[in-house]
Amino acid sequence: MTTDTVDRLLSELTLAEKVRLTHGATDTEGTATGFVPGIERLDIPPVRFSDGPLGVRTDDPATAFPAATALASSFDPELARELGRALGREALGRDQDVLLGPGLNLVRVPHCGRNFEYYSEDPVVTGRFAAGVVDGVESTGVVATPKHFVANNQETARASVSAEVDERVLRELYLPGFRDAVDAGAGAVMSSYNRVNGTYMSQHERLLTEVLKDEWGFDGVVMSDWFGTESVVGTASAGLDLQMPGISAEELFESMGAPGEEADGADREDGDAPPEDPTEGFDYADGMPDPTTGGLYREELADAVEAGEVPESRLDDMVRRLLTQLDRHGLLDGSRESADTEGAVDTPEHRGLAEGVAVRGTVLLDNDGVLPLADDADVAVVGPNVDEAILGGGGSSEVTPATETSPVEGIEARAEGAVSVARGHPRVEDISLFDAFEPDDGDEGEEGPDPSVDDAVAAAADADVALVFVRDQATEAADRESLALPGEQDELIEAVAAENDRTVVVANTSGPFEAPWREDVAAVVAGWYPGQAHGAAAAAVLYGDSDPGGRLPVTFAPAEAYPTADERRYPGVDGEAHYDEGLLVGYRHFDATDAEPTYPFGHGHSYATFEYRDAEAIDDATVELTVENTGDRRGREVVQAYVDSPAAPDDLDRPPRELGGFASLALDPGESSRIAVALDERAFGRYDADEGWTVDAGEHTVSLGRSSRDLRLDVPIER
Repeated sequence: MTTDTVDRLLSELTLAEKVRLTHGATDTEGTATGFVPGIERLDIPPVRFSDGPLGVRTDDPATAFPAATALASSFDPELARELGRALGREALGRDQDVLLGPGLNLVRVPHCGRNFEYYSEDPVVTGRFAAGVVDGVESTGVVATPKHFVANNQETARASVSAEVDERVLRELYLPGFRDAVDAGAGAVMSSYNRVNGTYMSQHERLLTEVLKDEWGFDGVVMSDWFGTESVVGTASAGLDLQMPGISAEELFESMGAPGEEADGADREDGDAPPEDPTEGFDYADGMPDPTTGGLYREELADAVEAGEVPESRLDDMVRRLLTQLDRHGLLDGSRESADTEGAVDTPEHRGLAEGVAVRGTVLLDNDGVLPLADDADVAVVGPNVDEAILGGGGSSEVTPATETSPVEGIEARAEGAVSVARGHPRVEDISLFDAFEPDDGDEGEEGPDPSVDDAVAAAADADVALVFVRDQATEAADRESLALPGEQDELIEAVAAENDRTVVVANTSGPFEAPWREDVAAVVAGWYPGQAHGAAAAAVLYGDSDPGGRLPVTFAPAEAYPTADERRYPGVDGEAHYDEGLLVGYRHFDATDAEPTYPFGHGHSYATFEYRDAEAIDDATVELTVENTGDRRGREVVQAYVDSPAAPDDLDRPPRELGGFASLALDPGESSRIAVALDERAFGRYDADEGWTVDAGEHTVSLGRSSRDLRLDVPIER
């Protein structure tokens, strides 16, 4: 297919057919999150969209990969490309054409309920992983959709809150990840629900058209988030190309089918029609969009074009963008079907990748020598959910796997010593926005008495090591109320640690958590949401079969220590969240204020030890050094490079240093390697409202180390 073919199709489409290609409709097969019907008479095929940040979400099982934060903890963008390719293959295997991911929003608010779908508090890490996943997905012939553009950094009032953010801060922190995703070939971008400086993103002409399309050269499709369209003329004129889901909430609910019914609603009794607003009375309503806006383009766009309120040239551009992506991905001429990439779901390769990402993303936060475990150690496995894998948070990223391993199963399969199990705490239940669509069956609770802390303490007393698995609760459409572990899990840890001084805490959380017991336990592990291979990955790291290769892509600190502890900044006042912390987000804030984090950005222990030496600049954007494994075990190291630039002539607080680049490598005992670290050009610069990206002349110091607080070598670079 060629541009001429797209032009021909445009010339042959009627107005009604063009409009039909600018909004979603009811999926004829009931398998997709979103569906755009084709035009059969012109051989334009239908297009199916699947949720996908953590795996392909349809009614059928798929590989449940670890959370995005776990992937980013690997600090290995090539692993992200591999995961992107797997996601693309799984989408093809489920007959899906567009994957709604990856999620790129910066972790500004540690409480954000959707942080597990995002990569980092840092734009360089976010951009590298965004580019990797997008490149991988697109290489399979599936359209990748980075989201949510832009400044969607909280779930509280996400459909209405205005992010009041300075242009420079947007350019330096919140936009770079999306720019990198576009440069990597993303075929679509999803706009966010929120407003930016008072304007809803779905109708933000400056950001959607002037920046994304004109300045960055994005030639793909800008789609709305589901029910995230505030108008017809305003959004179409601003640059929105595709309204989703394109149907009413009632129709969407009908197509999904109420619980226990067929998707077409055939089993529904008379009088049991779904409510017009299925979120009515929903606990997370504050984070939900207006469900009455779904069919705006279907109902009003043609009239707006005929009335001259939306130029037909704009409608043609909307359709052209979709057709161009269908052409590029081989959907117009069927060439995708003959491509090398074939659909594949839940393959041995994908299962292995899911476990590998979970292992590589595991971060060893503290270790007093108890880890790795001896093969023959007697262990007690404790925790409210040790009999299930923690797959992810609630919402559109939920995936149902064909197989999964729990912590108990993983430890029992690996241990040579005795394994005792005592939950010690009632189950911490999953929470999800999809609870809105489920019938209220009341609080059924668990059968039998609540698990006993005494049983957990007794199991710990009889064991060489106590492994305590704890978790949080997180979902789309709501933020976490606290960074503390829910329930009485802190008390469980303290009781077990008081009985066994070789207690290891493995925390499976969506992001930072508070650890008031950290001085009382022997080791602390951040396992994030590890997906279907939870137990196998945990066992591999705890027993030392694999090095804990992860490093923190976010800063851990008490809730009150973050800049967003100010109510004006989060959740906002009078509908506005003021980003007046400026550039001082995450580690930038802690470095600028000399505040002490619990665990700094980039932190993570290995079972090996490493020495850095002989660092030098080999050009003005690359540094090189030698890294040696000085320990007695094979280990993985992540070298991080932070750029401390000359003072800039501006009145906006500048962080003392910014991550410029990173590189990871594995070394055997005694092995050394020369490694180059490429530095992002933006780490040397700043955004000037008049001049654009500007690099201040002078000597820039590049500090190399193991975290933002463990810097070992300095290299000057003159710019």
